This record gives sequence, C-alpha cells and structure tokens, in this order.
Amino acid sequence: MTQNTPSGESPPFAPKDQQLPLLIESLDLDAQGIAHKADGKVVFVEGALPFELVNVNVHRKKNNWELGTLSHIHKESSQRVKPQCIYFGLHSNACGGCKMQHLNPSAQVAIKQRVIEDNLWHLGKVKPEFILRPIHGLDWYYRYRARLSVRYVRKKAKVLIGFHERKSSYVADMSSCEVLPAKVSQLLLPLRALIESLEAREDCPQLELACTKTTIAFVLRHMHPLSPHDLELLRRFATAYGVQWWLQSKGPESVKLMDSEGVDSESQMLSYELPDFDLVMKFRPIDFTQVNPFINEVMVSKAVSLLDISKTDRIIDWFCGLGNFTLPIATLAKEVIGIEGSQSMVDLAQFNFKLNSISPDRLCSVNFYAQNLFDVTDEKLYELGFFDKWLIDPPREGAHALINSLVSLIQKKELTNWSAPKRIVYISCNPATLARDAGLLVHQAGYVCKSAGMLNMFPHTAHVESMAVFELK
Repeated sequence: MTQNTPSGESPPFAPKDQQLPLLIESLDLDAQGIAHKADGKVVFVEGALPFELVNVNVHRKKNNWELGTLSHIHKESSQRVKPQCIYFGLHSNACGGCKMQHLNPSAQVAIKQRVIEDNLWHLGKVKPEFILRPIHGLDWYYRYRARLSVRYVRKKAKVLIGFHERKSSYVADMSSCEVLPAKVSQLLLPLRALIESLEAREDCPQLELACTKTTIAFVLRHMHPLSPHDLELLRRFATAYGVQWWLQSKGPESVKLMDSEGVDSESQMLSYELPDFDLVMKFRPIDFTQVNPFINEVMVSKAVSLLDISKTDRIIDWFCGLGNFTLPIATLAKEVIGIEGSQSMVDLAQFNFKLNSISPDRLCSVNFYAQNLFDVTDEKLYELGFFDKWLIDPPREGAHALINSLVSLIQKKELTNWSAPKRIVYISCNPATLARDAGLLVHQAGYVCKSAGMLNMFPHTAHVESMAVFELK
C-alpha cells in the first residue's frame, strides 16, 4: 500500500512514464537515500530511508547518477518516524535546518557510525581494531549555538527569523524550533515582533545565538548605526525576556555588549563548565564553542581518557581554540602546548588558563602559540621537539599539512633528538578528511588505528562528528 511522504502530506500522483520502484540501499552524507537502477546507475533520493521501496521524481540527471525526491513509498522502513517539527519535510517552504527527523534517533546514530567506518575503509583503507561505543545524548533542544537569518519581507510587511528553507536562500517562516533550547524557541515570535518594530528592520540580516545553561545571548548584525529608538526597544526586550544583546556593526572585531560601559571584560563573558575536571571556560558569543554542550562534556572526558595520560607526558593540543581540551589535559600531564591559528583564541585560551590556575598545582605547565596550521612544515614541526602524545581537533578541512609533516619527519631515519608521538587522538567533524589523514598515518607513518567511533553532536542533521585513536607501532 502506498504511504505518505515524510512531511505527512499526500504525495502527487506518479506520472505514467514513471520508472519502476527503487530499493533504497543506504544513506549518503547528505541524508539522501541511495539506490541503483537496473542498469547500475546510482539514484540519490531525498526523503527516502534504507530498505524502503519507493517511487522517485527525478529532477536532475547526469551520465553516472540521478537526483530526485521521494514521491511514493511502497514499502516503509520500520525506522521511519513522524517528525516532531511541523516545519520539517519535503513540502514547499520546509525548513532546511534538519535532514533526518523522519528517521528514528537510534537509527541515525547507527547510520552515522557506519558512515565513519565506510569512509575510513573506502577512502583511507583503514579498519579500526575496535569500534567505540557511540556518544549521544539529548535528541531535542540541544543546539546552544546557531546563526539565524533575519529578513524583512516588504510585500508581507513581516519579519522572518530562522534557518534557510530546504535547498533555498529564503528564510523559513517558522515560529518555533525543536532543536533550539525551549526558551529560545519560545522567543522566535517575540523576536520577530521586535525586529518588525525597529526602524532598522531592513538592515539587520543576521541574529547569532550563544547560550549557556543560565544565559541567552543574541548578537544582532546591523548594517547601519541603530537609532536611540531602536536601542531602547532592545533594552526593553532584554529586560522583559532576560537576554543579553551584543551588537555587531561590521566584522567580528566590532562585536560588543550593549550598554557595556563600566562593565569589566570578564563580567561580560559567557561561560560553560567541564565538571569532570572542575574547570570553567569563558568565551564571547562570537568565539567558537561546540553547538551541543552536553555532548562536549562527554567528548572531552572521553578524549582525555583515550590519551591515557601519565604524569610524565608532554602533550600537544593542535587546533586548541579556547583550551577546551588543553586545560583538561593539563590536569593530568607534565606539560601541554596548545597551538591555534587565531591569535584572539590563543589570547582567550591563556585567559582561561589563568582563570583556572587557582593553585600552583592545579594545572601543569601550559603554553599557547598562534600558528597557521594549514601551512605546517616538517622544519617547524621538528623545532617543537619531542612530545609523547597529540590531540588533534581540526575544522572540516582536516589536518593534512600537519599529518604530511609528521609523515615526512618519520620517514627521515637520520633525525636525532626527535621522535614521533606514541599516541594520537583525532577529533573530526568531517569523516572524509579524517579518512584521508588516517590513511597517511597508517600507511605512511607506521601507526595503527586502535579505535574509532561517532559522537552525535547534531541530532537530526547529516553532520557526523567522530573520534579516532592511533598508536605508533
């Protein structure tokens, strides 16, 4: 019997020349179903789930593949569920913030784990000796960081605030969001009314959210100076709803807390805790922190455990940011170096180190350095000297230059006064670049992939965060 599409509305009637139903074999990194036609041609199907038998409306064709949208389900997956959010689906104007709400959360975790294993093997020819238990937590209301678009629609005389529509540059017309914290979701309609009442309503394209467990902060991007009228409306909103307003007139360096005169810089900052290490981490709303603070706590503890730190270890934290891993490592090691590409983040990491150094023995020796980590050379790496272990937490581009430099040094047998790290813990937000770097470590640097697993940092999205451990043979 034919079923409805994931969004709940009845699908259109299939055209007479529709192709035969396709069996969905798996999901790709964009949460699209993958099927093969009788001639072997790959078809990517948005909205379809593994093991479903479906009809497809194909809207793009290439020589080796086709792209389409689910139109009918003849055999439904046992893992298909009703989306919790009314704005999710394949219908017109659907929100594009989530891609997997129609799939059971436990199945999402299993599929993301499989994505990591498949990428490691097919791209890097690497097979972990052990698969780590997946790290996952809240399925809803977890997103404490978000960049929301703001648009004043003149024809309708109203403001829209939210994520973009599915496969569109338009802003979704949404009055709630199931992945934002509940208090923030409840503010979407009041925020729309606020922006509508501003004289600068057409000059405010973006609202950046930064939450902690006690504070909600909004960074309002405004293209022109705000009038006294608008500033007063923002103050009233802040008082009524208990939020902070930060204003951004130009680039990131222009961001400042509204009415911050006389308030010291430390008091302006937000903070989160790493309770397993009794650490408090300060940050500004524009500084990089993990979207999901609940998973971050578990991730940091797991990574530190996998490093297997002793009191004699010297450790480097590459791409260290504000010290999210550096300072927990410093509670156990002999010496830690944190290296980061952004000088402002290095300054913040140093601030957090001083903040948490409440006693002489609280943290070990820690030094932070700013360096372009996409331009690492073996000479620069050699100058750092020997360190027992590394933690690597790069952006989506991975750590190709760093790993290449490590490979180069390892292959120079004549080197003295230097040796490779015995253990590397690699945190990744891109399975493809993890697999690429893992392939170099295993096949050219002499490491073994001891374990790997996934962290569900972004439930209901196709984003895959992972962790892998490498040991030198």
